[in-house]
Amino acid sequence: MRALIVSDVHSNIEALSAVVADAWGRGGFNQVWCLGDTVGYGPDPGDCISLLREHDLVAVAGNHDYAAVGKRSVHDFNGSARAAAQWTAANLSAGDADFLSGLPLVETRDPFTLVHGSLRQPIDEYLLDSDSARATFALLTTRHCLVGHSHIPFICAENDGSPKFKLFTEGAVFPLEHERLILNPGSVGQPRDRDPRPSYAIFDEDSLTIERHRVTYGILETQKKMEAAGLPQYLIDRLDHGV
Repeated sequence: MRALIVSDVHSNIEALSAVVADAWGRGGFNQVWCLGDTVGYGPDPGDCISLLREHDLVAVAGNHDYAAVGKRSVHDFNGSARAAAQWTAANLSAGDADFLSGLPLVETRDPFTLVHGSLRQPIDEYLLDSDSARATFALLTTRHCLVGHSHIPFICAENDGSPKFKLFTEGAVFPLEHERLILNPGSVGQPRDRDPRPSYAIFDEDSLTIERHRVTYGILETQKKMEAAGLPQYLIDRLDHGV
């Protein structure tokens, strides 16, 4: 079994389509694991939900998913994020809203637990430091954990209780051995590691390995649609810079 792992698609159908095509070109996949924030920021929430659901999908909720259907407040979102969440809510079909409303906070697919933010705060915590990593390891019941939310790819090893972050190197094949790991595949629709290319991972169950890849896509097409939808200029511009 091979799983395509995506996170933070953020209604960017051009980026998601490029990732799916690239993954098929690298040996394909049997399932898609989505780590939340399928919607928000971008112009095509329905198309992204539809493309994901064409496959055998395992998905968890992100903060923007729940915000779009009223299951999470947007009071602490910045102005651009709040405007995009409101636009998304107004542009969801009833079926897409039902899908987002029904997403769980946590899913388990051995040897992984899937969550958007962290196991301590599933949709809100940015897992980027030793404290947040240690808290998730303490709650983790599988060997490894997959997270999103920060849009930053990384691997974090448990390291005998002193979590150690390291690069999730693009194109490298990482064996999944006995030490417990937290992994972030990066963002599909709005990368924030100063590389605008969508980032994703593939887990191979037979070889017990995981690898991360990037792919180019038509950023300008997405930006034109965002502009036509009246989405904030800041969200449009940031796609060029991966921030």
